[in-house]
Amino acid sequence: MSTFEPLVFSGVQPTGNLHLGNYLGAIRRWVALQENNNCIYCVVDQHAITQAVSVWGGPSELLRNTREVTAAFLAAGVDPKKHIVFNQSRVRQHSELAWVFNCIARMGWLNRMTQFKDKAGKDRENASVGLYVYPNLMAADILVYRATHVPVGEDQKQHLELTRDIAQKFNTDFSDRISELGLGVETQSGHETISSFFPLTEPVIGGPAARLMSLRDGTKKMSKSDPSDLSRINLIDDADTISKKIRKAKTDSDPLPSEVDGLKDRPEADNLVGIYAALTDSDKETVLHNFGGQQFSVFKPALAELAVEKLSPIAAEMRRISADPGFVDAVLKDGGERASILAEKTMRNVRDIVGFLQD
Repeated sequence: MSTFEPLVFSGVQPTGNLHLGNYLGAIRRWVALQENNNCIYCVVDQHAITQAVSVWGGPSELLRNTREVTAAFLAAGVDPKKHIVFNQSRVRQHSELAWVFNCIARMGWLNRMTQFKDKAGKDRENASVGLYVYPNLMAADILVYRATHVPVGEDQKQHLELTRDIAQKFNTDFSDRISELGLGVETQSGHETISSFFPLTEPVIGGPAARLMSLRDGTKKMSKSDPSDLSRINLIDDADTISKKIRKAKTDSDPLPSEVDGLKDRPEADNLVGIYAALTDSDKETVLHNFGGQQFSVFKPALAELAVEKLSPIAAEMRRISADPGFVDAVLKDGGERASILAEKTMRNVRDIVGFLQD
């Protein structure tokens, strides 16, 4: 039985003020994945405009943030020559496939999406249609390249499950046509073998500190929208700023425990230990083996030194790359052209499968 060609896809919204959570939860993992995979990495600027303009900042802010996110990718080690780096809006096939998926996905599926409920809040009647259906666009982002794997955090797992549901329904609805055109891979759907055009994309789940919490409140996610800049370590922060933020990070008065179970009900301690574990590619057990019983007056300086060592070179490279927007734009243009070729190959097949006339 033939299989789908392995391919990794992931995207990040151009929201500006990229922070340590974005780096550890996404960008650093992208760098690691590119060593043994074919990868497509996308700045999802169309997703950015699903909320009010006051949220995403308007055209000038979107342009700046798109370039800044791209600079972060490159500074962290993403290779735009071996892999593809582009911004979503350059490749029109994302939107075209999203419409097909709007007609495949069911209302009940979208009604269960918790992120829409969180972002729309109590005023759902005034939420944009784009915010409601953006999981369908996310599915199109992935499946327009027939990607087999997507690195995801906990907050995106539900959307990837929807992507799999959409792919499964498309494959089932059009199995005979897919087989007739010779475009499918034989897969199992329950007890039945069907001819599938889209893969059921698998998640690549992160390790320690995939979800970082605020340095000021260990019960809240690290976020650029937090009014306190001390709540997060921005990728652009210099060494002195990184050290200051870690020194001022909220903690309790007890020493670090020797066992992971001792971090229960100590969210700030758990967060800092998780950050150290992620920066050293280790785990919380190892960190506590080395620092268990120590006061934060000992652990914080060690964490600050480590964070500066890991992040300062990236910040310096981001500043260097960002100073040449023409270079960044050229990377995105080249990536967009290469992505468009792959996406159009998929869409020509989708049009034939669905029954759209084309040249």
